Amino acid sequence: MGGITALVMCHCESVDSGLLDTTVESFDRHFAVNARAVWLLIREYGLRFRGTHGAGRIVSLSSDHTVGNLPYGASKGALDRITLAAAQEFAHLGVTANVINPGPADTGWMSQEEQESCIGRPPLGRLGTPRDAAHLVDFLCSPQGQWINGQLLKSNGGFD
Repeated sequence: MGGITALVMCHCESVDSGLLDTTVESFDRHFAVNARAVWLLIREYGLRFRGTHGAGRIVSLSSDHTVGNLPYGASKGALDRITLAAAQEFAHLGVTANVINPGPADTGWMSQEEQESCIGRPPLGRLGTPRDAAHLVDFLCSPQGQWINGQLLKSNGGFD
């Protein structure tokens, strides 16, 4: 990455539950993994950053999945806001901070039925792959990505 100092994060705690059946313990665990851990990592990055002004990058991976997975979606929403706060608070260091929502990606977590129901939804007619999101991370962490800051970007093939 030629002088770029990057912190890329993707934490995941997930369980199927909604408003009425999510336990307090599950909700707290999701926030510990998906929000608190991100805050601590970003905080430490900001405290320790000594790179060249304009060479710092923070990229978090998020999700907008909430229905039937409330604690996961709520904690990812907190992750988004923590990362976007860093975009403003670390600007004086020359550090950019962005969030990527990769949409449904074929990483082995989906059942066959879930895959089939998702494949037809994006205009490109396929699920995303880890490489699809990685290309955007690569760009954001490159010198060419230095003007992109404080954004929640979708890398989801047009999935709605």
